[in-house]
Amino acid sequence: MTVVLIYRFLLFLFCGSAVGTRAVLFPIKLQPAAAALFAAAATDGICETMVKTRGYACEEHKVTTQDGYILGMQRIPVGRSGGASEKRPPVLLQHGLFGDGASWLLLPPEQSLAFALADNGFDVWLANTRGTSYSLGHSSLNHSNRVYWTWSWDELASSDLPAMFKYVHSKTGQKLHYVGHSQGTLIALAALSKHQLLDIWKSAALLSPISYLSHITSKLARAAAESMIADASYWLDLGEFNPTGQPEFKLIMDICQKPGIDCSDLLSAFAGPNCCLNSTVLGNILSHGAQSTATQNMIHLAQMITEGTLAMYDYKDKNENKKHYGQSTPPAYDLASIPNDFPLFVSHGGADALSDVKDVKILLGSLKNHVPNKLEVLFIEKYAHVDFILGVNAKKVVYDPLIAFLKRQ
Repeated sequence: MTVVLIYRFLLFLFCGSAVGTRAVLFPIKLQPAAAALFAAAATDGICETMVKTRGYACEEHKVTTQDGYILGMQRIPVGRSGGASEKRPPVLLQHGLFGDGASWLLLPPEQSLAFALADNGFDVWLANTRGTSYSLGHSSLNHSNRVYWTWSWDELASSDLPAMFKYVHSKTGQKLHYVGHSQGTLIALAALSKHQLLDIWKSAALLSPISYLSHITSKLARAAAESMIADASYWLDLGEFNPTGQPEFKLIMDICQKPGIDCSDLLSAFAGPNCCLNSTVLGNILSHGAQSTATQNMIHLAQMITEGTLAMYDYKDKNENKKHYGQSTPPAYDLASIPNDFPLFVSHGGADALSDVKDVKILLGSLKNHVPNKLEVLFIEKYAHVDFILGVNAKKVVYDPLIAFLKRQ
């Protein structure tokens, strides 16, 4: 296992939970124009570099959460053919772990969900969660301050999501559709289980859903979770978890040396053998880069994997838990409390090593009393974790049924 291989893995470990090639052994060739594009995106913004250049209108927006995080959002109000933007139903797209709003724009326009939605009459909004490059601001904290990174997906569900929903609702005057991938599904389920935003939330589509994680088949992800739990105080001291940082680099390098873990094909080892990624566009995708998250968020996900829980972050101290929750143990999220008549679209894959079929069955079991015509499940046997957002046939296999579902609501 070479350092170069691991570094390539860290470069593609950013979308949903990972993005990259079926095998990372071939050289990554990035066209100069693409390199310049993504370099510009870091400074000029998603709208100028990734949306308007493809013939679509785009607006940059900012929204501040109740705890002071300033989030960047992008809006694609109309499709390429133009037309009036009024009364188009709004839909919020929420990326996964290590990703940002660009996750939905990395494929050509005819294959990307964001553009397909815009061309089908939707008012498209791209979310960028706290800690990503377009959402690094805060009303009083600098992102170099460790305190800035004291959050997990609990706060994404209770603070980021409401702030974005309310902002979009205030701008459009309409209820929102929602599409999430991976971690983006987790925060939606958490919010729905708490009956948040139901007065302005129209439907939710969950791609490669994450809720229960005790059955994940990814030995690489499980080993990473166990390593972080075993050395939690060290990791929490870092504050920021940067997928291409030196400590994170060493973590993956150490794990790849463990018996039984094959890192010759890192993407498959981590997220499952994706069937439908196009290697010709991967160089462009990789160049966009990984986004940081909070180490506390990583520890929270690790708790779910190692303990089989779906609960709020556990401080591993009864007094600290009591301070935050009023009880000695973190409260569980009860997915059975999601309103039975709330429209849900759930799509999962048989080859997904992170959103395992057994865990999705537990999720669906929690929804067993759902009104039948309000729950649509789409199972794709050959799909793994990344196929849902970067599969070359995802438009036909996933997005067309998803768009049809949204239009029926």
